[in-house]
Amino acid sequence: MSIYPPPLVHPPRKALPVLLSVPHSGRAYDEALIANAAQGLHSLESLEDPLVDRLAWRAIAAGIGAVIQPVPRAVIDCNRDEDEVDPAAIRDISPAPVGPRARHGLGLVASRTHRHGALWRHRIDRAELGRRLDQVHRPYHAELSIGLATLAVRYGTALLLDCHSMPTRPRTTVDLVIGDRHGSSAARWVTDEAARLARSEGFRVALNTPYAGGAIVARHGRPAEGVHALQLEFDRSTYLAPDGRTAAADFDRVAMLIELLALELGKTLAGQGTREAAE
Repeated sequence: MSIYPPPLVHPPRKALPVLLSVPHSGRAYDEALIANAAQGLHSLESLEDPLVDRLAWRAIAAGIGAVIQPVPRAVIDCNRDEDEVDPAAIRDISPAPVGPRARHGLGLVASRTHRHGALWRHRIDRAELGRRLDQVHRPYHAELSIGLATLAVRYGTALLLDCHSMPTRPRTTVDLVIGDRHGSSAARWVTDEAARLARSEGFRVALNTPYAGGAIVARHGRPAEGVHALQLEFDRSTYLAPDGRTAAADFDRVAMLIELLALELGKTLAGQGTREAAE
């Protein structure tokens, strides 16, 4: 029985109300998981956001706090709600998938991908699902909640930047999709300022299409309370080599943008929080 490692937590060292989230770059595959993979390890790796944890290095080095999930997305997806389950991956649950992502095989535990088909030789049981929730999913969200609450108490506001990558599409015209769930996870000015900063660095930006944001920003973004959450989806061609697994020559360009967004948005929010506290 696997014992899953806890989230990697980088405490903030800079006086800014920003926290990074990296839920999908985990590569700590255990032997039992690989043995149950119908198409082998490469099929599970296809679920990753490759090297996004390393893209965060500049922001972390600058003192921005971060929570990084070392457990692979193939074990459980921290960007799904606990009820987004698929009977193709889990035994003894409701006979129909819950939610549109689960119906496409990408629920709380993924069951298939378009490229590889069915992922597993055997479905897991409900007890194993509960163990993964207790050891992986819930601790990750708990660290995000604690980190954001601490920042909000100190600064009167907080921002979560939830970092992901998206497959390159033919004839794509977008380098970065910023999702705020159509204004429900962040104030519009925060989203607009993030887009402005990215465009100023030469990135082509779209808002909410095709990725409006998943369970992480939905759960932790509370703009009416001053806690904002943005999902950042970087096209993999902006930082990965053609093999899709190793860093490209301009890898650091994306790392620099994440650092820029964290620092500049953090400064703006910190200033706003100070003004509101003085009023």
